[in-house]
Amino acid sequence: MNKISRLNLPLKIGISTLILGSGPLLIILFLETLGIIDVSNPVGPGILTFWRSIILIIIGVVRESIKK
Repeated sequence: MNKISRLNLPLKIGISTLILGSGPLLIILFLETLGIIDVSNPVGPGILTFWRSIILIIIGVVRESIKK
């Protein structure tokens, strides 16, 4: 059985939100490093999903540890 399919729902959502939510932030930081764009606050797009995903990951880890 696949390891990812055995994880509970909050953990799956938290990990996917962290990956998808940090994507735009990393792209903005990369483009700003190259000098292509100038953003005064590049952290804004990534911070919107970061804390929500961390909370969901913590809830998922706690639920997994209680289940075992």
